Amino acid sequence: MKRKLERAARTIIKDCLGIRKNEKVVVVFDKPCQSIAYSLWSQLIKITDPIIIEILPRTIHGEEPPQLVAAVLKNADVFILPTSYSLTHTRARINATNAGARGATMPGITEEIMARTLNADYKRIASLTLKTAKMLTRTKKVLIKTEAGTSLELDISGRKGYPDTGLIKKKREFSNLPAGEAYVAPLEKRSKGTVVIDGSFAPIGFLRKNVIVEIKDGEIIRVHGNPQMEKLFAKYGNKERTLCEFGIGTNYKAKITGNVLEDEKVMGSIHVAFGNNLGFGGRNNAKIHLDGIVKRPSVWLDKKLIIKSGKFVI
Repeated sequence: MKRKLERAARTIIKDCLGIRKNEKVVVVFDKPCQSIAYSLWSQLIKITDPIIIEILPRTIHGEEPPQLVAAVLKNADVFILPTSYSLTHTRARINATNAGARGATMPGITEEIMARTLNADYKRIASLTLKTAKMLTRTKKVLIKTEAGTSLELDISGRKGYPDTGLIKKKREFSNLPAGEAYVAPLEKRSKGTVVIDGSFAPIGFLRKNVIVEIKDGEIIRVHGNPQMEKLFAKYGNKERTLCEFGIGTNYKAKITGNVLEDEKVMGSIHVAFGNNLGFGGRNNAKIHLDGIVKRPSVWLDKKLIIKSGKFVI
């Protein structure tokens, strides 16, 4: 496993981020991701003079890191964030990107996931991801259906599709790692229908029983099938209950494991998220960002079928 982690770390540093000598690089991690952070550190010190910062684990995806860490990120050339809870949609990450830093978040990354999915052909993944993101940009209406009962309509007219390719070599470029999705922020008040989450759902992970989410005017009106998720959304307001993201997985090495970081990248799967979408063209400033994965969907973009029962047909 150690050698596989080292190879994956080199892929991240050289192939994905293209880190160069004398660049200011920061790795921010928490204890559950310590082995990942140090595998990156061991390879980074061969190239540059990085810093590494341990923070306390956050309590939910989207919670801000300490202010001092936010300041460090904003002054870095490159950041890598392997943490148990996601920093992807935090103001700290967004501000760092806007200031010119490039980097990657790795929420919930494990040794097994890193060793398997980061030893992939990211040029192949990027090709499909870029193609899908361009289609999202051109699309007005999305329809998603599954045999499990999903029937969801989204309005994404005027919103840009974003590619999460894993290739992050220019200023202000950002990606999840492992990468492999095209995603968009639907118009916040226009989503309607029912989505049956049957893969995994942050923060509970792998689902043994489906979670059914009913949506009207872009917001959750009912959650049933899982008491934990029912209670979670019940304690939040309208912004946290707003459908904020639609994504399509494009990574051929990813599989459903219960870890949303990987699950949302599974080729031919889709995911929807609730909460904050300011970082990718949305207008919903929420305290959380929680993703739910849907397996084997059929997806139409402006009435054109692009995925049939989890298989790309484009």
